[in-house]
Amino acid sequence: MAGLKSFDTWSPVIVMLAVDFAFAVVNILLKEVLNAEMNHLVLITYRQSISTIFLVPIGYFWERNSRPKLTLRILCYLFFSALVGASLTQYFFLLGIQYTSATFACAFINMVPAITFIMSLPFGLEIVNIKTNRGRAKLIGTLVCICGAMILTLYKGMPLVKYSRPEAPSPTMDQAISLSSGKKTERWTVGSIALMGGTLLWSSWFLIQSNIGKLYPCQYSSTAIMSFFGAIQSAVISLSMDRNLSLWILKGKTEILTVIYAGVVGSGLCYVAMSWCVKKRGPVFTAAFSPLVQIMAVMFDIPILHEQLHLGSAVMSSVLGSATVIAGLYILLWGKKKDAENSSMELVQEAEEVKDQEAQLQVTTITSGSRCP
Repeated sequence: MAGLKSFDTWSPVIVMLAVDFAFAVVNILLKEVLNAEMNHLVLITYRQSISTIFLVPIGYFWERNSRPKLTLRILCYLFFSALVGASLTQYFFLLGIQYTSATFACAFINMVPAITFIMSLPFGLEIVNIKTNRGRAKLIGTLVCICGAMILTLYKGMPLVKYSRPEAPSPTMDQAISLSSGKKTERWTVGSIALMGGTLLWSSWFLIQSNIGKLYPCQYSSTAIMSFFGAIQSAVISLSMDRNLSLWILKGKTEILTVIYAGVVGSGLCYVAMSWCVKKRGPVFTAAFSPLVQIMAVMFDIPILHEQLHLGSAVMSSVLGSATVIAGLYILLWGKKKDAENSSMELVQEAEEVKDQEAQLQVTTITSGSRCP
C-alpha cells in the first residue's frame, strides 16, 4: 500500500519531466527544419494529421466503454480548442522559433501560468482576496513572473559563445554586417511579437480545456478530435495563402523524422499526458514544470544548432530572468496551495456543521416522540 501511494504521488512528476524533455526535443527539431525554410502551416498540418492517425485507434479501443455521447456543443468546444491551442498557437510559436531561438521561445512558455491566472479572473475561475496572504501571494507571484519574462525578452548582450569563421574585414563587409544586424533586430522583434501572441492563445486554450475536461473527460479521444480539427484548419489556411503543392513535399530524413516525432510525441502523447496531469493534480501543478523546458532546450540549442549565447543574456537574462520567473511561479503556487488547504478546511467545517445539525434534528425528533402519549 505504501509503495502504491508513493507511486501515485510521484507518477505525475515523472510524467511531466518526460513531457518537458519531449517538448524541448520538439523545439530543437522544429528549429532545424524551419531554418531549412519548411512551410510553417504545412508542418502543422502534417503534425496534427499524424497525431490524429496515432490517437484515433487508441482512443477508440481504450475509452470505448467510458466515452460519453459526442454532442454538437462538445464538437464546437473541440473545434475552437483546436483553433486556439493547435493551429494558431503552433503557427505563432513556430514563427517565433524561426525568428529567434528555441531557448528564447521556451522563455515565453514560462509566462503561460501567470497569464492564464490573469485571464481566469474575469471568468471567476480564480478568486483573489488581497486582504489574505494567499491572495497577495498569487498577485505578487504573477507580477514577478511577468517581470522575469520581460528580463528574458528585452536584455541581450555581447556574444559569449559565437560560432563563426574569421574573415578579413572590408568596407563592403562592414555594410553587409550593418544591414544584417538591422535585419536580425527586425526578425527578433517579429519573433517576439509572434511568441507573445502564441503565449496568449495557449493561455486561452487552458480556459477552454477546463470546460472540455468536464464535458468530455476522455484524454485520448478529445486530443484525437482536436488534432483532426487542427489538421483541417491548418490545411485550409495554408492552401488559401499559398497553393504551391511543392511545399507539401518533405525533403530529407530530418523533415520526415521531425514531422513524425512532433506529431506522435509533441501533439499526441504530450497533450494526452498534460491532460492526465491536470486531471490528477490540477492545471497549476502541470504549468509549474514549464521552466524546465527552457533549461533542457539550452542543453541542445547551443552545441547542436550553434545558437549564439550572449554574455548579457547568459549572466543577466538567462540567470536573473529565469530565476525571477521561477520564483514568481512558485510564489503563485504557494498561494494556490493555501487556497486548496483553505477550501479543504471549509469543506470539513461544512461537513461537521451538517453532522451537528443532523444530530440535533435526531435529538429533537426523539424528544418530541417521547412526549407523545
